[in-house]
Amino acid sequence: MQAFITLAAFLLTLGVLVSFHEFGHFLAARCCGVRVLRFAVGFGKPLFTFRAKNQTEWVLASIPLGGYVKLLDGRDREQVISPQDQASAFDSKKLWQRSLIVAAGPFANFFLAVILFAVIYISGVPQLPAVLDTPPEHSLAAKLDLVQGDRVVGWQDLADGEVSSISGEFEVVRSWNALRWDLLDALTAQSGFALELQSPSGGRFTKAFPSQELPKISPNSDPMQALGIKPTISPTSQWQELQLGPVDAMLYASHRVWLITKVSVRLMAGMFTGKTSIKQLGGPLSIADMAGKSAQVGWQAFFAFLALISISIGLLNLLPFPMLDGGQLLYDAWELVAGKRISISMQERFQKMGFLLLISLSLLALFNDLQRYFSP
Repeated sequence: MQAFITLAAFLLTLGVLVSFHEFGHFLAARCCGVRVLRFAVGFGKPLFTFRAKNQTEWVLASIPLGGYVKLLDGRDREQVISPQDQASAFDSKKLWQRSLIVAAGPFANFFLAVILFAVIYISGVPQLPAVLDTPPEHSLAAKLDLVQGDRVVGWQDLADGEVSSISGEFEVVRSWNALRWDLLDALTAQSGFALELQSPSGGRFTKAFPSQELPKISPNSDPMQALGIKPTISPTSQWQELQLGPVDAMLYASHRVWLITKVSVRLMAGMFTGKTSIKQLGGPLSIADMAGKSAQVGWQAFFAFLALISISIGLLNLLPFPMLDGGQLLYDAWELVAGKRISISMQERFQKMGFLLLISLSLLALFNDLQRYFSP
């Protein structure tokens, strides 16, 4: 039964996220007057097809591991475009329209993440309070005399990373989960911050964490452990429910997606600079495992998981690699600067290079998965 839930959650995850990504391309193309030939969910043999009045073919295929949108495009040598249809071809549109259509897919993933988080916050979700546990010895929190039972009630970014820049206003910290993302944002950016805390006796005080004292991100150490700020795991009966109205939920969800995106970008960049380990790169087995586990916890955990993966898909597609949306945006940037398009033959060569690069990354992710789940 558990294997069935894992498989079903994995397929649902891919189906929803890829379909929403492709729908972003589809909607932008339609708004820019580009004819969409096909909207396919999955690959392989079609199981269901429907042709709309606008001549778009909607396809549900047998292999539910992705999808695609096929546009009328003069660059496709298999397409024969009549003179009257030329105006509705992708390659005939202005640069800004083509860039909008390409970028709409990744940004649809970010928008979906906001919607998913907002639904969770509107429905109400129990949150672990930001009450601290005893900090590890020699950690920065221990040096600042934080103790078990201290509760973080406020957060403030230090403008110049120094203690002298603390002002009187602190942002309210709603939960440990919110605090954790603020901490990851500060650590990955090496940006100083200050906390407003409440002691077990009820008194309030502040502690500053200057940027020069923050632990560095490295592949061989855990910066959160070195920082020393960790929660006290309390019974769920002591958790507080976070429930917001629609507008506040959208704003809070947007802020959460922005924080996660910033942290993810820095961690991804760290894989190329050596600051973070490539072992963190996960593949289909990791996604399937997390999808199954979150689905068994409940719909809110599964929605949160979908939001996180949706952000990852959006960021992945914005990487400036051929075969990804980011690669096409890089071509558009070249056209903007040089005043001419990259030739089709050159794009085809780049496509081959991009394909090899993506295959290499996929194999590395799969290797990490195999080590993670099957190593003794």
